[in-house]
Amino acid sequence: MATLAPPTQRKVSADEAREVAEAAREQEWAAPSFVRDLFLGKLRMDLIHPYPEQDPDEVARAKPFLDKLERFLREDVDSDRIDREGEIPEQVIDGLRRLGAFGIKIPREYGGLGLSQLSYMKAIELVSSVDGSLTALLSAHQSIGLPQPLKLFGSDAQKKKYFPRLAKGAISAFALTEGNVGSDPAAMETTAILDDDVWVLNGEKLWCTNGTKAELLVVMARTPSKIVNGKEKKQITAFIVEMDWPGVEVVHRCHFMGLKALYNGVIRFTNVRVPKDNVLWGEGKGLKLALVTLNTGRLTLPISSVAAAKRCLEVSRRWAAERVQWGRPIGQHDAIAQKIGSMAANTLAMEAVAELCGAMAERGGYDIRLEAAIAKLYNSEAGWRIIDDTLQIRGGRGYETADSLRARGEQPIPVERIMRDFRINLIFEGSSEIMHLFIAREAVDKHLQVAGDVVMPGKATRERLAGLVRSAGFYGWWYPSRWLGWSLWPRYAGFGSLATHVRFVERNCRRLARSVFHAMIRFGPKLELRQSVLFRLVDVAGELFAMAATCSRAQRLYQQDRATGARAVKLADLFCRQARRRVRSKFNGLRRNEDVPTYKFAQEILAGEHRWLEREIVELPE
Repeated sequence: MATLAPPTQRKVSADEAREVAEAAREQEWAAPSFVRDLFLGKLRMDLIHPYPEQDPDEVARAKPFLDKLERFLREDVDSDRIDREGEIPEQVIDGLRRLGAFGIKIPREYGGLGLSQLSYMKAIELVSSVDGSLTALLSAHQSIGLPQPLKLFGSDAQKKKYFPRLAKGAISAFALTEGNVGSDPAAMETTAILDDDVWVLNGEKLWCTNGTKAELLVVMARTPSKIVNGKEKKQITAFIVEMDWPGVEVVHRCHFMGLKALYNGVIRFTNVRVPKDNVLWGEGKGLKLALVTLNTGRLTLPISSVAAAKRCLEVSRRWAAERVQWGRPIGQHDAIAQKIGSMAANTLAMEAVAELCGAMAERGGYDIRLEAAIAKLYNSEAGWRIIDDTLQIRGGRGYETADSLRARGEQPIPVERIMRDFRINLIFEGSSEIMHLFIAREAVDKHLQVAGDVVMPGKATRERLAGLVRSAGFYGWWYPSRWLGWSLWPRYAGFGSLATHVRFVERNCRRLARSVFHAMIRFGPKLELRQSVLFRLVDVAGELFAMAATCSRAQRLYQQDRATGARAVKLADLFCRQARRRVRSKFNGLRRNEDVPTYKFAQEILAGEHRWLEREIVELPE
């Protein structure tokens, strides 16, 4: 029998980490991408406008389930109790099983509801408006747990074996993160080696959401390297693992600032024997499987952020109308009114972004890797600002727990719980920093294809000369065309009063493309180290995407209902005005910033040169 010693920490070079990540990313753009074209200076409104509508037949099929789910959440879920006790009652989990909530997207032939991505997102929005721990349970199971990769990459035998169990409520989890591995999979220490017809799995996974409650896991492990063209190629493989197999052990349940009932833990694998039939997709394809799965899986977080924003808007609206200070409702004081106006504008934009990406995923024919990443980044950041403003508006009552408010006779509005539960969204499924880097890498992909041989180190003279010829042919027409273009009236006149904002997006996507190119010329291969520059460029793209999506959605709402739609158009106008200011600020920051001295000071601080700033506090133990 094959065995492995407990894995030891491996030191991974920057080149090795980059090589593993590059090998896993999708190399080709076979389908159109709105955001990718934004980075290249081309506004493809035809990809998102008219704003896509959900299929009426799908809406009708989903309605009975969504109605039952809403009633169940209202009548049977006590979120304050869940938060207080750190457990989701079994009757709640069983109730969700009876509703079919663990098999929303699983095909009907396997016992699932067979609903679409948008219907799933509508369900998650309902759940998120009530309880974050329930959202984590359902989304970790269906967005990154076994159902999604099984649907995309599973064999017929695997689907027949596992889909019926999953549809009935067998909870699943995804095991990737380790103590020394977050977003850098090259450092993975969990290993699997082949012993005859069985893989032997050893290692330990950290922060495995649903891991302490799951029956089934998708486990990522390092399998033996292969030699390709005389060079070692690292292999990461995905396995379906059953929690009751010998050698699978829950070592510790983790506890966090929020999501008190999150079933998240440390899972250890000791000589776990995994049948060859339980390899998902194929040997060495695990990391690519994870990335492709996350393209759709990430869409849970944007819609759950929308739910939090709507709840906060509701809370703020009511409180600002009721609470009187200095003889007037606080909502009539400018300081509070500014927050509420921005809150509503951003909620409209967040919903436009989330539902647009969901519709793209549902419709197919799009490459949504950038759209999903920007939606996750944009909505989680915007949602956090809305929650922060809501707590400020509620004041001491926002900081006080719901149980304490209830005990002294006030309405138990759980703003502090919403804040605690939401904060992880800026970290879950790729932190904001990693999302910026992921998007930035894809943003420069075309330029690396064209001019990579010119700017990247280690290239032979022949390669550089060929790259120069290729670059001259491409940039000879591309760069001048990023300066030229009609972005004035009557272009986009069909958007009515919002046309000026669409024209702004068109002009500034060309400026974005030029700025990416200028940054590559200015910094060369060191651009990847200038993350503050890359982050500003990504933030510009996020604002432009949100503006385009919001204008398109507002126009659709106006066509459906003139009264409500007129309000949506005015709110979209407000959002776009605010977004335009943010875009200009980000562009200005590309040249006028304090990035270099800030970085230098940070390195001095890390070297201990400024420990004088830490005097007169009780020092932490080493």
